[in-house]
Amino acid sequence: MTPTPSATGHRRRVFVPAPADWLPPPQLPDPPIYRALMRTWADRGRTLPGRHDPEWVRLAAPPAGPGRRGAGQVPFSATPDLPGDGR
Repeated sequence: MTPTPSATGHRRRVFVPAPADWLPPPQLPDPPIYRALMRTWADRGRTLPGRHDPEWVRLAAPPAGPGRRGAGQVPFSATPDLPGDGR
């Protein structure tokens, strides 16, 4: 017989600690060519991987909802639906 999941769907999770002598792999430094490329991009004002980018944060932010205006955002303009207008 195949076991079935419980009605609640909860499963018991068991924590298994890593061995005491286990260490994460060492973080290797970036290769020189990559560091040079990052320096060139930074000098030109470009976005760098792993660095905070205020423009991306602004562009990726959710739009301001009705009644709330974000910086530089225009609220939506639409005619409200009228009851029984067939839409």
